[in-house]
Amino acid sequence: MTLLLILLVGGILGWLASILMRTDAQQGIFLNVVVGIVGALIAGFLITPLIGGAPITSGSFDLMSLISSFLGAVVLLAIVNLFRRGSVR
Repeated sequence: MTLLLILLVGGILGWLASILMRTDAQQGIFLNVVVGIVGALIAGFLITPLIGGAPITSGSFDLMSLISSFLGAVVLLAIVNLFRRGSVR
């Protein structure tokens, strides 16, 4: 059940991050889920220790973990855009 929640929340966070970074037209549902989950992993290793809380990959779904996972997805999309286009947006 936790895996299903991680996939669902990761997909929603990846979709919201792709809307913010203006890459939603280039991505499908599968890539939104991948971006959300990988962003959550990035947030779990980099952002969460700085601001506290637990990543969503550990099963914690509080506000701080959702915000940090969203920031991780945005950072991931910014890095991908930097290599793909040469600019962050």
